[in-house]
Amino acid sequence: MPARARAEASSENDALARAADWTRDYAPLPGIPDEFVGADGERRPHWERLLRALADLEPDEIDQRFAAADRRVRNRGMSYRVQGEAVERSWPLSRMPLLIPESEWREIERGMIQRAELLDRVLADVYGDGRLVAEGLLPAAAVTGSRDFVAAMRGVDPPGKRWLRLYAADIGRGPDGRWWALGDRAQAPSGSGYALENRLVVSQAFSNLYGRMNVERLAPFFRELRNGLRAAGVRSEPRIGILTPGPLSATYFEQAYLARYLGFLLVEGDDLVVSDGRAFVRTIAGLKRCDVLWRHVDAEWCDPLELNAASRIGVPGLIEAIREGGVAVENMPGSGLLESRALLAFLPALARRLLGEDLAMPNIATWWCGQPNERDRVLADLELFSIAGAFSDSVPGLPNGRPVAAAELSETDRAALRAAISARGVDFVGQDVVRLSTTPRWENGKLAPRPFVLRVYAAATPNGWRVMPGGFCRISDKLDARALSMGEGVESADVWVLAEKPVEAASLLPPPETARIVRMLGNLPSRAADNLFWFGRYLEREEATLRLVRCLAARAVDPDAPIHGSKQSIGRLKGLLVAWGAVDAGVANESSTVVIESALRDEQNYGSALAIARAARHAASVIRERLTPQIWQLIGRLETIIVDTPDRHLGEPEILDCVDEALTVVAALAGLFDENFNRSAGWVFYELGRRIERAINTCRLSRQFAAQDATEYALDVLLDLIDSQITYRSRTLLGVALAPVRDMALLDPFNPRSVAYQVNLVDEHLAALPALRQDGVPEEPRRLATLLRAELAAEYAERVDDGRILAVEQRVMTLADAIADRYFLHGAAASRPEGGVGLA
Repeated sequence: MPARARAEASSENDALARAADWTRDYAPLPGIPDEFVGADGERRPHWERLLRALADLEPDEIDQRFAAADRRVRNRGMSYRVQGEAVERSWPLSRMPLLIPESEWREIERGMIQRAELLDRVLADVYGDGRLVAEGLLPAAAVTGSRDFVAAMRGVDPPGKRWLRLYAADIGRGPDGRWWALGDRAQAPSGSGYALENRLVVSQAFSNLYGRMNVERLAPFFRELRNGLRAAGVRSEPRIGILTPGPLSATYFEQAYLARYLGFLLVEGDDLVVSDGRAFVRTIAGLKRCDVLWRHVDAEWCDPLELNAASRIGVPGLIEAIREGGVAVENMPGSGLLESRALLAFLPALARRLLGEDLAMPNIATWWCGQPNERDRVLADLELFSIAGAFSDSVPGLPNGRPVAAAELSETDRAALRAAISARGVDFVGQDVVRLSTTPRWENGKLAPRPFVLRVYAAATPNGWRVMPGGFCRISDKLDARALSMGEGVESADVWVLAEKPVEAASLLPPPETARIVRMLGNLPSRAADNLFWFGRYLEREEATLRLVRCLAARAVDPDAPIHGSKQSIGRLKGLLVAWGAVDAGVANESSTVVIESALRDEQNYGSALAIARAARHAASVIRERLTPQIWQLIGRLETIIVDTPDRHLGEPEILDCVDEALTVVAALAGLFDENFNRSAGWVFYELGRRIERAINTCRLSRQFAAQDATEYALDVLLDLIDSQITYRSRTLLGVALAPVRDMALLDPFNPRSVAYQVNLVDEHLAALPALRQDGVPEEPRRLATLLRAELAAEYAERVDDGRILAVEQRVMTLADAIADRYFLHGAAASRPEGGVGLA
């Protein structure tokens, strides 16, 4: 045998041995359907094909690709928040995908389309004619008992006659091997964005494998979802927003990602106002019509006027705007009642009544205890049932409140449960005890069967229902998991629907003949402008604080510094850190080492480098949909560097290196914004924030180190702090002097660190922003900026005194306030355009 053939045979044998080793101990749970091993005990061929393809990779290469996937998760900032936790968790991506052959998927698809159509018709009847209740097919208490039933929506005619635009169902294999619906999601189905992110990460890590397995693409589904939302608007080019509860939402990352991916506005309740039966977004150009809202706020909280008055995340008057047809909300408020377990008991009969056919995808057999016969049946054989809440996830009367198999309860708890069902059966359902089916999970280099739940999505489009070819899969690390939510020990897997033929590439791009050229992407919401402005200010403030710390560290150990001048300047550096809130006044008398440690990472001080970095991260989190993964990664990196700064003695290289590294990250962030951020209104407000903050800081630094009594050493400190040493030295050979230094810091229009340079840019940026009134009269921010720009251009450096520097600083602060008053969100008093201008 030739050497090449022997090598190939050896490699083939090694691959087979690796695949065999991965699965040697794999054993499905008795009586539980498994994705890898069929009911006949044979391994399913599509899984064998995947494992064989993976085994062709060397062990080190597999580990490298897994590590690359983890790195992409971190770099993209993929995260979620567990309810009650303040800190986001990194997204737990499973090593192995869930595989579903095309023939099997078509059955799931058929069941999802039927189920979505059925539930949409149920909603139309419940909030319309009410025939199902009148005919006795659906008890009234099974509807009105749900807290998600919104009586205010009775009689509403939804856009396109659709109550649902995005429906999801959690499914798993039943005991007969068929796919069963475990529960319905219609309030605000989450997970589709995470499913898309899972796909992007895995397909990049295993690009050849992805194509080799003929995995169906997700982009066509999202294109159709977007088309369906567009069709709900009354205008040909509707403005679509994703209504989010805000950055503390458990799935805020997903909402921001979907807004960026689909090109929608991400809006909070305060961004919107209802007027004359229509919804508007508060923007920097006044109120702009909002045609469609993709709701991620539970119905109860979406309108404090007609629903929960305690809501601070809703839109006052939203329900009235829906009634008037002034805005399309998807899914419609009130659709959440479909998630009630009580409704599962009636779906088989409702399918026959409304569709004339049986359910293609059955759900768990359910008995609602609000009916005497069903309640008696459940109580008679309580140990045979799983007991759950009829209208919520909690079970009244149980210590942990979670659905539970009655047979697993203690005698005391079972007696309490029996009494609760007897007293108020309407709150309970009995269901067949179902253990989740299993799928392979990668654990310590081998495959093991673990329970999973698959969430599948169906979107209403102009061409009917479209099902996402894949979904959001959650896999537990525990063998017995009755219900899975994203928490400790749960991973999310990419879902591969395996086509029988090669799959063509797809994207969200429209056909060339239908693409409309747009250079300015709509109008910037006031909240986004506010946070971009403050992100710019925080970034500049962070740089100034880090420069003060670096200068203090360097000057404190400078052997060539004059004793008096050095001591005075160090005192003023410490004084500035106190004035800026970076250091407590009591700490300023301590050694420079203690002051530097406090200024860097004492989170109790609002002006410390760590506190500012966190403030910048918070401002950025509110505009996350507008930031690239690289920017978000650098924002997190900045905080990490400061936290990890070593606690060293003053002047040792390590602490200065860390400060320099943090400054490099700040510069990188500024560079990314300058080079990659479109020159739209968002970039303008980020720039305004930076320029305003730099002008104020330079004035403050000048008042400390370029005062009338400034020494040569102090002037040299100022040049360091404003990063102008090289420029100054190139202009004069006479050494530092007061007037030239003041000119460079305050008046030089060519120095990117001077006050005049900042004011000039602020004036130019304000000129590019839209005006509320088209009368030619400059608005207050522009008036202030233009006047200050002219005064600084005509100023003489020799005539500038300490009072004049303070006056300029105060003028810049007044300008900042004027920008905020004009452009940013201030409750219901936000600016409105004159005579309908800007109501587009």
